[in-house]
Amino acid sequence: MVAVHELNIPLTNQDIENLQAGDTVYLTGIIFTARDMGHIEIKKSLETGAPLPVDFTGSAIFHAGPVVRKTPEGWEMIVIGPTTSMRMEPYAEMVGQLGVKAIIGKGGMREGSNKAFQKYKQVYLQAAPGCAVKLAAAVHKVEGGYWLEKGMPEALWVLHVEKFGPLAVTMDSYGNSVYQDIKEQAFKIIETL
Repeated sequence: MVAVHELNIPLTNQDIENLQAGDTVYLTGIIFTARDMGHIEIKKSLETGAPLPVDFTGSAIFHAGPVVRKTPEGWEMIVIGPTTSMRMEPYAEMVGQLGVKAIIGKGGMREGSNKAFQKYKQVYLQAAPGCAVKLAAAVHKVEGGYWLEKGMPEALWVLHVEKFGPLAVTMDSYGNSVYQDIKEQAFKIIETL
C-alpha cells in the first residue's frame, strides 16, 4: 500500500525499512548536494585520509546543481532541481559506507546501487524534474558550500529544508526498483510486436 512519510534527518535504518517503492516522502533537516565533482572530492578525501567537510551518517544527498546567490546576509537559494543520478553509479559502495540513507535525483540508478541500498539500508528518491522553484521554496537556509572552486553546481551545499518534496521512493531497501519494473514491462511489450 502506498503511503506518505514525513521524515526528519538524520534518517535511521527503521525510517528506511518503513519505505516501499511507490511511497511519497517529505524530508525535514539538513540535506547535502553532490554531483560528479563532489563525489570525486569525497573519494579523494577518503583515499588521502583528509577529513570530510560534513558527517554523512543518516544523511540525504541530492544529485542537484543549485543556483545560489550570495547576499549580505549569506547565501540564498534561487532554484534547485535534480540532475541525472546514473553518473554517480560508480560511487554506490562508497556512499553506502559513508552512512548516507537517501539519494535524491532523477532517472534512478543501476544494479550496483540497488545492491548497496539493500546492504546499507538506503533508498532512492525521485525528485520531479521541472519543479526547481517548488523545491527551492522548501530550502529555508543555505548554510554554505564546500569545494566552491569547482563551480556552483558542483559544490557540496549544506541545505536546511522543511517538508522538502514530494519525493517518490523509486528504489527501496528491499531490492525493488520502479525503473527495473518499467524496463521489464517494456521488453515484454517489445517481444509481442
